[in-house]
Amino acid sequence: MITEKKHKRILMVVTSHDRIDADRATGLWFEEFALPYVEFKSGGLAVAVASPRGGAAPIDPRSEPKSEAASAWAEARQALQQTKPLASVNAEDFDAIFLPGGHGTMFDLPGNDALHRLLQAFVGADKVVAAVCHGPAGLVGAKRSNGTPLVAGKTITAFTDDEERAAGLDGAMPFLLETKLREMGARFVVRPNWSSHVEQDGRLITGQNPQSSGDTARAIIEALKK
Repeated sequence: MITEKKHKRILMVVTSHDRIDADRATGLWFEEFALPYVEFKSGGLAVAVASPRGGAAPIDPRSEPKSEAASAWAEARQALQQTKPLASVNAEDFDAIFLPGGHGTMFDLPGNDALHRLLQAFVGADKVVAAVCHGPAGLVGAKRSNGTPLVAGKTITAFTDDEERAAGLDGAMPFLLETKLREMGARFVVRPNWSSHVEQDGRLITGQNPQSSGDTARAIIEALKK
């Protein structure tokens, strides 16, 4: 009897945090979610979306797309309306986990115990762990089962300190992401600001900035084929 091949399943984890301060809104950087979402669906992956609080995920208003992209990304936007609470998610149900960015991630992903339990389970099962731009903020504080930082000794990238300064938000963040990941023992690779740049170290895949979203998604799809 021939059984139907199951689709690979990917969990996309987005922020629930919607403010930098009283004057500035934030949230998910929409391109970093929508472009990979479309790539994943086109690549035959089954996609689920989770966030720390569940429910509708906030989108950074600065990342709202122009009309042509808005139409192409309508399904992705709909997927953000009812995200699963992270605490309700089981790592066993997925083949990969992907953390898109947006400045909201800097506030609610680093200290999220449910996310860190998931990441530890994915790493322990040798599953794909991936993030782009500020998404690697979710790796801050995450540990392997032996207690060492998940990123220690790993070659990675993320939104760089120089890019944060160029964005004018270095003084508004709880920490600088590149600096923090280096402090945790990561081998952090920098490329020119706003250039597409992806690093892959085993099953860990990271992208530097919004411009890296598509290439990061395609690297994930390729890794899931192996």
